[in-house]
Parts: sequence; C-alpha cells; structure tokens
Amino acid sequence: MAKKFFYRVFCGFFLGLGIFAPGFSGSLLAIIMGIYRDLVRIASNPFKRLKENILFCLPLGIGAAASAVLFVISFKFLFEAYEKASYLLFVGLIAGNLPVIAKAVRKCGFRKRYIAGTAGTFIAALALCIFSEGLGQAPAAAGMTAALPLLALSGLLGGAAAPVPGMSVSMVLIMLGVYSQLIFAAESLLHLDFTYLLPFAVFGLCAVAGLALAARGIKAIFDRHPGFANAAVFGFMAGSLTGILIRSLRMDDPGFNWLLGGMMLAAGLAVSMLFVIVGRAVEKH
Repeated sequence: MAKKFFYRVFCGFFLGLGIFAPGFSGSLLAIIMGIYRDLVRIASNPFKRLKENILFCLPLGIGAAASAVLFVISFKFLFEAYEKASYLLFVGLIAGNLPVIAKAVRKCGFRKRYIAGTAGTFIAALALCIFSEGLGQAPAAAGMTAALPLLALSGLLGGAAAPVPGMSVSMVLIMLGVYSQLIFAAESLLHLDFTYLLPFAVFGLCAVAGLALAARGIKAIFDRHPGFANAAVFGFMAGSLTGILIRSLRMDDPGFNWLLGGMMLAAGLAVSMLFVIVGRAVEKH
C-alpha cells in the first residue's frame, strides 16, 4: 500500500507538470504512467465508488500540489523578468510534442478526411488565439484583469482539454491570454492574499465542470476514431503554436534580447524532446 501511495504522489507531481507547463499533456503522461483510464472513469462519474476514488486521488493531489508550488513560483519570476522570452520557451515546449501526435496519426493509417479535421482545428485554434488577444492578456505583475466570463470560458475549455491525449491545458490558457494572470493569482494565494480568490475560484469550478462534461465523450471518440481525433489534436496544437508565436512577436518589450529568446526557444525544444524520449523508455518497461 505504501509503495502504491508514493508512486501515485510521484504520478501526481508529473500530472501537475502536464497542467502547469505549456506543451506537456497531462493525459499523455497519465497514459504512460498507467492511470489514464482510472482518471477518466473518476472524472466521468466521481460519485460512483466515492471512497475508492478519494483514496486514489488523494496522493495524486499531494503530488500535483507540490508541482504547482514549484511551477507557480518559477513561472511568475519568468513572466515578470523575461515575459517575451518565456513565451518563446513555451513555443519550444509545444513544438517538441507535435511529432508525438503526428506519429499517433500515422499509426492509425492516414486518411484523406483527416486533412479536414486538421485544417478545421488549426483555423479554429488560430482564430481563437488572435481574437482573444488583448481580452485577458496582461503582465503577471499587473495582477488579474481578465473579466469573469473570460475566466469561466477559459476554465471550461481548459477542463475539456485535460482528458484529450496530446492536449496541453496551459497551452489553451496561453491562447486565451489568462495564463500569466492565473499564475499571479495562484502565487498571491500561496502568500495568503485572497484578493483574487473569487476569479480563481470561478476558473477552478468551470475547469472541473469542463473536465466532467468532456471526459466520457472524449474517451469514446478516441476509442472509436483515434486517427481522426489525433489529426484534430495535431491541427489544434499547430494552430495554437502559431497564434502564441504571433502574440509573442507582437509583444512590446524594448529590453528583449533575441539571443536569450533563441536560447529559451531551444531549451523548450530540448526539454520537450527529452521528455518524449523518457516517456518512450518508460513505455517499454
């Protein structure tokens, strides 16, 4: 029992990584660690076998909380000191995971109809990213300025993205321009400053609702149409990546250092590719 508990704490830490670090998919990590089906089952009907579900999720929550503290503190510093370079880091993290999704599409056998799914989600993601620019975007140091409806929408979309293999929750939040502000709000709560508790709670509740509503349907789609589903995820990630890159290049940052930006982009690519290699090694064992 003790071994299972600590293994799930370990799993929870990396699930937190999948939530807070742009480019990492929590659902893919859950698949690698062998807990994806249990998580989808719990998310789709949390009150069935409630005691068992709580015992399963408790160590995961402990690990995710530890991961959250680490990433909230480090990412807040990055946004305050090197905001534009931070977005280039995230572009690298996301780009490094595109080959994984492309490989999943090829495994299912390419079909011409996949092009429509890829193109449709690419256009949708790029449009969402461009049209949301300015609605919630603000430097982390400026506090939380996003309106409650945008936070609610961000929570629903982020929660719905969580069980989709290959999708990154934080990538969706960056697209909508609320990621840095949520990091700021979370850091304030760590210091027992409850100024942004209400908007953070609205986001959190809507994220849980989005996860619960999407979990069962998404699992069914990936079970029945894995090739088309992965092609759609690839298009969404590529569109998001393009939109985030455009947004980062438009940022007014007079002190921006292109050498640092290039290094951050390369670091993001290297880290994401390293994580893919580690994931393959884990799957073999």
